[in-house]
Amino acid sequence: MITTIRRGTAMRAAGLAVAGALAVGLTACSGGSGGQAAVDEIPAEGVDDGSTLSLWTRAPIEAQAKLLVEEYNATHENQVELTVVPNDDYVAKVGAAAGSGGLPDLFAADVVYVPNWAGQGLFQDISPLVEQLDYADDINAGHMSAGTIDDAEYTLPFVLDLSVMMWNKELVEQAGHDPEKAPETIAEFAEIARDVDALGLDGVSGTSTGLNCGGCLLFTWFPSIWASGEEVLSEDGTESLLDGEAAQEIYRTWKGLVDDGVVAPGSEDETGATWVAGFQEGKVGIMPYPATLLPALEFDAGVAGLPAVDGGASTFVGGDSIGISKDSELSAQAWNFLAWMMSEETQVDVLAANGNVVSRGDLADNEHASADPRLVTINEVAAQGDTPVAVNFQQAFNAAGSPWLTLVRNEVLGEGGTLEEDNAAITEILSQ
Repeated sequence: MITTIRRGTAMRAAGLAVAGALAVGLTACSGGSGGQAAVDEIPAEGVDDGSTLSLWTRAPIEAQAKLLVEEYNATHENQVELTVVPNDDYVAKVGAAAGSGGLPDLFAADVVYVPNWAGQGLFQDISPLVEQLDYADDINAGHMSAGTIDDAEYTLPFVLDLSVMMWNKELVEQAGHDPEKAPETIAEFAEIARDVDALGLDGVSGTSTGLNCGGCLLFTWFPSIWASGEEVLSEDGTESLLDGEAAQEIYRTWKGLVDDGVVAPGSEDETGATWVAGFQEGKVGIMPYPATLLPALEFDAGVAGLPAVDGGASTFVGGDSIGISKDSELSAQAWNFLAWMMSEETQVDVLAANGNVVSRGDLADNEHASADPRLVTINEVAAQGDTPVAVNFQQAFNAAGSPWLTLVRNEVLGEGGTLEEDNAAITEILSQ
């Protein structure tokens, strides 16, 4: 059974929830009510005995979640009841349930928020079960790192959402560029965008982004910093490093594109709800874009990793991770779902077969992806990406009016402030 809780249109910020702190205090949340104590005794494949499992997920990954749940229910005695919750309600719903002992058996979380929830004891430790998987070392490192606290593993990748560079091949070719060649640097990206814009086609812009959407911006700009050999955060996630040379070049590049009118109208106020709409409609030449939306395009698009300042590429490994909640008494059955989800059969014949990114590097060049070289590119670039980990990530970057958003708007739109001050404001939040 699948339940979707509707409340308006859920904002898709590249799969990154715009969420604040938990709605309730989560003290003394460690430990489950029975299932967790016996985790060492759970078989490698879990238990499929006809139990009913509850699973919560947020709206941006509804399609992939339904795909997995429907296939699992059709092939197992266990049955999963899926509840899809709007982005804006998800954190509060999870927080309230955690405080009252009412979490579902399984629940997904935006990967950037996983360290917070795992650290507060909302998930069960599944390390002994993960260690039994022959392919454990091939599971996406970014997601696994986010769900690992003090060497204990709490989550697995549920749905991967990668940021990539995409371009409309027809528009790029009209602008005099090779439609099969990816931009190798930020400067080449900007050149292509300018040339498409210079075509003067009705309603067509060179590029687009969401300049009032912290999640959109970090999802698509952080990878170019990583590809340039710099970091965005300190290793412990308490200091912002977004004042480095590569970051400054990215700000300058986008400021130039904005100043020259190359960026699509409305980008300045775009909060994330429609930030990819222009590209989907064939009205944008080239832009950093969510890989999960490739199957929905009705025109031929090029795909590559996000370029560095001087060459190289990377991606933001976003999306959602999933784990067994502290409140579940069906750990063995919940693990049956997770083990099935990570299996080659599911990753290839369910996810990849429907145009989704696989969560295992050893399955990147699978039979379905091979039919479309772009899917192979997306799977391979996942291994070049990263997922930043910080307990206060949401407040520092995704929240409305976050210091990260202030930094970008000051640097790109000239709204005031200095880079030193704005970067320090991010650090202040991260270090709390």
